Amino acid sequence: MKYDVIIVGAGPSGIFTALELIKKRGIRVLLLEKGRDLKERLELFKNYASSHQPQFMKSGDAGLNELSPTLSGWGGAGAFSDGKLTLSSEVGGFLHRYLDEGDLTGLIGYVDRCYVQHGAPEQTYGSNIAEIERLKEKAARDNLKLIPSKIRHLGTDRCPDVLQNFKKTLEGKIEIKFNRGVETILQNGSKVRGIVTDNGEEFLSDFVVLSPGRGGAGWLDKEYRRIGLTTLINPVDIGVRIELPASVLNFVTDIMYEPKLIFYSRQFDDQVRTFCVNPYGEVIQEVSEGMVTVNGHSYTEKKSDNTNFALLVSTTFTKPFTEPISYGKYIARLANLLSDGIIVQRLGDLLKGRRSTPDRIKRGIVTPTLQTATPGDLSFVLPYRFLVNILEMLESLDKFAPGIYTEHTLLYGIEVKFYSLQLKLTKSLETEISNLFAVGDGAGVSRGLIQASVSGVVAAREILKRLN
Repeated sequence: MKYDVIIVGAGPSGIFTALELIKKRGIRVLLLEKGRDLKERLELFKNYASSHQPQFMKSGDAGLNELSPTLSGWGGAGAFSDGKLTLSSEVGGFLHRYLDEGDLTGLIGYVDRCYVQHGAPEQTYGSNIAEIERLKEKAARDNLKLIPSKIRHLGTDRCPDVLQNFKKTLEGKIEIKFNRGVETILQNGSKVRGIVTDNGEEFLSDFVVLSPGRGGAGWLDKEYRRIGLTTLINPVDIGVRIELPASVLNFVTDIMYEPKLIFYSRQFDDQVRTFCVNPYGEVIQEVSEGMVTVNGHSYTEKKSDNTNFALLVSTTFTKPFTEPISYGKYIARLANLLSDGIIVQRLGDLLKGRRSTPDRIKRGIVTPTLQTATPGDLSFVLPYRFLVNILEMLESLDKFAPGIYTEHTLLYGIEVKFYSLQLKLTKSLETEISNLFAVGDGAGVSRGLIQASVSGVVAAREILKRLN
């Protein structure tokens, strides 16, 4: 069971590692993915999205981790749902720590062309410089920083075609095994020598690339600590998903598609940011490790009357606390405890200190796209500091886009983004263990599809040099 290279995880970083490696003929590559193949994943997602049965939704269901198709499987999370390609070196990750600006920009263009060759649309948003400068000035007057970025949007309905095309390119050139979670990283002194799966299979290789995505961040943390690698604590992003009439934000989403806005709260000076804006989209829920969290996506053809986006508060903890992922899970599970899943609340009810009820939600002008969310009170879940930060940003956003800070705006909770501990890495993303590379969101290297994809290319090119 010996291979030249083993890749752990079939999200964008793992896929692009493989795409780069197959440029060299004759090497044996094994790609392990704990989730399902694309066809099974799509079928499960179809049932998942259309089901309103409680057993599909409640966090206490023993089989729910296996049922949720949105986080694991071929394509990972972001490339399977919505699929935004942010074509900027300023957002979407931390690769500027390892690559020169010119090299990073060049690699972003390289992987973007690869997406287009595999079916991504030619159209991009955010190219009208004059309009964007006007929006930047308007945002600055309202105490917001707007980060310009060109966006290529796949759409949830188009993502499967692109992912299937990637798989066709790789078929017959590498070996892919699904339903294979990795349990242990094997070492031979200071060098990597392979992995052991969660069902006890042992696969050996002189090169291992770790690319498990955000869903594998917790596992990576445990392995990093066990091996004794030098780490930095990554922030954990905790917040809510906002849903409101699409007309409130279409003056900016029609130009940029996804406006990336940053705010620093007055009371705590914490960073709050918009994330994953979905014009005319839908709010969805994700299930992982026994907890339910909220997310959003949008289609290219099917459109709702609403736009949704996340407001996330970034918190970096200091010693002695070193468990940001555990903290985020605690907040998410508290929301699940009170609602058997996702809580939804009108902003007006939150400001009046009362819970939302089905009748109050029904009287609002915003119809929830996530029908299974439980009307409730997010003030029982979110710590005071997070709640204040989010409300302050909503007030500033209302100046930028009047209509956001109204009683009818819906807040869903909890949304949490987990990132693994940042490791001490070389410029080629190699860890302190020789020939062990860490790439993608789960490894704390990226926060979006494009930089995740780039990180896979960086690791693969270094491996090819050594194999040569």
